[in-house]
Amino acid sequence: MCLICYNYKNYMKKPLLSPSLLSADFADLASAMKMVEEKGAGAVHIDVMDGQFVPQISYGQPVIQSVRRLTKLPFDVHLMVEKPELMVDSFVEAGADWITFHQEATVHIHRLIQHLHDKGIKAGISIVPSTPVHALDEILPDVDLVLVMTVNPGYGGQTLIPSCVNKISQLADIRKEKGCNFLISVDGGVNSKTVQSVVKAGADIVVSGSAFFNGSLTWEF
Repeated sequence: MCLICYNYKNYMKKPLLSPSLLSADFADLASAMKMVEEKGAGAVHIDVMDGQFVPQISYGQPVIQSVRRLTKLPFDVHLMVEKPELMVDSFVEAGADWITFHQEATVHIHRLIQHLHDKGIKAGISIVPSTPVHALDEILPDVDLVLVMTVNPGYGGQTLIPSCVNKISQLADIRKEKGCNFLISVDGGVNSKTVQSVVKAGADIVVSGSAFFNGSLTWEF
C-alpha cells in the first residue's frame, strides 16, 4: 500500500519505509531510485533545505522534477525552509504528492494546510526536537501527517535523540483519544539499532537516509 492511500485506520503490522534522498549518491540518482523500489519502500522522502531554517542547502524543484519520472512512488517533500507558503506551489508543480513543512517556520499554519488541500496535496507538519507536541494541538485534526524529527534537522547521519521517541507515543495517544486521522512519521538517526524503538512507539512511516543507502538498515519492512 502506498503512502497516498495509507492511514492509521487501516494500519498494517509493518510501517512504511520512506528513504531520504538526501543520503543518496547525487551523481547517480537513477540507481538510488531503483534501490528504493527494490527494497520495497512505500514513498520517497525529499529534504529541501534553504540555508536559513537549517544551515545546509540541498536541492530544489529542478532535481525533484528530474527524478519524478524515475518512479511512481509518492514524493513526500519535506520543506526545511523559512516561509514555506511562498514556494509550495512550485513544489506541487515539480511533482510533490505530500508536502511537509515546519511548525516553527510559518505563522498561518491553517491557511497553508487548506491551500495544499485545495490543490489536492496531502499536508504534513513537522516539529524539531525542541518543540513539544502540544504546540500542534490546534491543527492536528486538519493535517494528514505529523513528522517527528528525532535529530536537529540540517545534516544526515546524526544520532537519534532518545527523548524525542516519546513524542511518537504522545501523538499516537492523542490520535486515538481525539479520533484524528493523521499518520505519524519519524526522521533522524533511524538505523538497525533504533528502528524498533520508533516502531514500537507507534510510527506509521519510518524515514531513513544514511542507514538505508549504506545498507546497514537490516530490519525488514
